[in-house]
Amino acid sequence: MKNQVTDREELELTRSRLTVASDRMSEGLVFIDKDLFIVSLNRRAMQLLQTGTNCVGSDIRSIAAPFGAEELFERAKSGEHVEKLIEFNSLEYQIKVSSVGRGGDTDGYVMLIFDATERERSEKIRREFTANVSHELKTPLHSILGCAELLQSGMVKPEDMGEFTGQIYSEAGRMVRLIEDIMNLSKLDEGSADLKRIEVDLFEIAKSAVRTLESEAERASVTITVHGESSMMNGIPHLLGGIILNLCDNAIKYNKENGKVDVKVRDEDGSVVLSVSDTGIGIPGEHQARVFERFYRVDKSHSKEVGGTGLGLSIVKHSARIHGAKIEMQSTPSEGTTITLRFPKSM
Repeated sequence: MKNQVTDREELELTRSRLTVASDRMSEGLVFIDKDLFIVSLNRRAMQLLQTGTNCVGSDIRSIAAPFGAEELFERAKSGEHVEKLIEFNSLEYQIKVSSVGRGGDTDGYVMLIFDATERERSEKIRREFTANVSHELKTPLHSILGCAELLQSGMVKPEDMGEFTGQIYSEAGRMVRLIEDIMNLSKLDEGSADLKRIEVDLFEIAKSAVRTLESEAERASVTITVHGESSMMNGIPHLLGGIILNLCDNAIKYNKENGKVDVKVRDEDGSVVLSVSDTGIGIPGEHQARVFERFYRVDKSHSKEVGGTGLGLSIVKHSARIHGAKIEMQSTPSEGTTITLRFPKSM
């Protein structure tokens, strides 16, 4: 009798441990008997199936109807390991069903449900990124090959040689900038674990970035200035410099003749605030939410004319995220744009 009680206690203890373990899973786990009635399920499965413990004993086909359960279990019954990707309530789910049994008989089934939304979104971004990179590299490469072919064939007049070699130089430079931006983005995607944070003065970094761009601004007939005060924060110097360089570079490229770019750094409510304002062409409202996406351009023809890679603001977004900064944008077409970043002093 004592052994029987002990066995029962051990069984309950084992069941309790299994319940605790399964409830910690990020995947939904459902055990189903051979007649397709639910035996047990974990907390995540309840969330994904939008049900509660009261569904135990119910037919899984009625609970998981949106997942196409009927077809899944018919296939699993024959011994097939079934996987299916479905969309439900604007989310992507990966469903896996396996039969459990001995000697060719099916005693029940195990169903795993994965929320694959983020994975599918990441995969979509990767495919789009690959396609965009191919397209962006192909355009200058075709131009270089075309010019080189004409030069090689002797079809270019001596007085026109400078124009064609200049075009090759310009397009090659565009490819180099694009590759550098892609490499920078790849590093940012990998995270900031190996990037050293130190105490820095964002105002000094801003002044250095503006000095770097003064000649570029002068060639574009744009005046660039920096104002502010010493603002100390914990950060990664070259990423902070990259943020300011990219914002100012865009502000110069998409400005008007005799336009202005104003960079400001200040302390405000325990944060360090950076703003870059320009008097340029501005961004229409319907595009403002997307300009930080990779390769997204409001005016593609103008972007190619000024030599933009379409990755600058994406680099800004990633670098800002690593620093825990919030980005705000105010822009009016034909009047200009102000982009503001609010950095925590420490992370």
